[in-house]
Amino acid sequence: MEEIAGIVLAGGQSRRMGGGDKALLKLGKRPVLAEVVARLAPQAGSIVLSANGDPARFAAFGMPVVPDSRAEFQGPLAGIEAGLSWVRAACPGVRFAVTVPGDTPFIPPDLVQRLAEGRGDAPMAVAVSTAGLHPVIGLWPVAMAEGLAEALARGERRASAFVRAHGAAEVAFGPIRIGGAALDPFFNINTPEDLDLARGLCE
Repeated sequence: MEEIAGIVLAGGQSRRMGGGDKALLKLGKRPVLAEVVARLAPQAGSIVLSANGDPARFAAFGMPVVPDSRAEFQGPLAGIEAGLSWVRAACPGVRFAVTVPGDTPFIPPDLVQRLAEGRGDAPMAVAVSTAGLHPVIGLWPVAMAEGLAEALARGERRASAFVRAHGAAEVAFGPIRIGGAALDPFFNINTPEDLDLARGLCE
């Protein structure tokens, strides 16, 4: 399989967690972001973190950090556009990048392979589970950075509408089992209760 870059999205505003960086919250001995990167790193080549604010807070991870290209918060599409633009400039010859949220610690170990295989002749592929469509967990052509920039300039914000408008293949993923419990593989940490559940599963 050709080299695929990785983009971790950590630019959300974390309103339901009371603000701050969800990706830096601890799960056991290490942050949520460390769990995400540990699962993504074996599946991807270069990995970049899409995050706004002071990049120094992520220095311990040793990854490039890129902010949104626009000052106002525009949601995950802006983070994906920033990540794809970085890949295009820093990784010549890499045609695709996988995107995952920085608060989704249980992504499957075969996520990239299954998205690549499931893409078929479609321009891109996104994950689907029993919880529904996950438009920010997907395999994106690096060349789509320009289309994303144009969409953001028009005021488009909905990731689900964008991926469907661009003919994304939808690749189904079933539940995973952790400690005997069935869990959506794209479970993400939005609330303090989600964080408690994730900590229990990691233990």
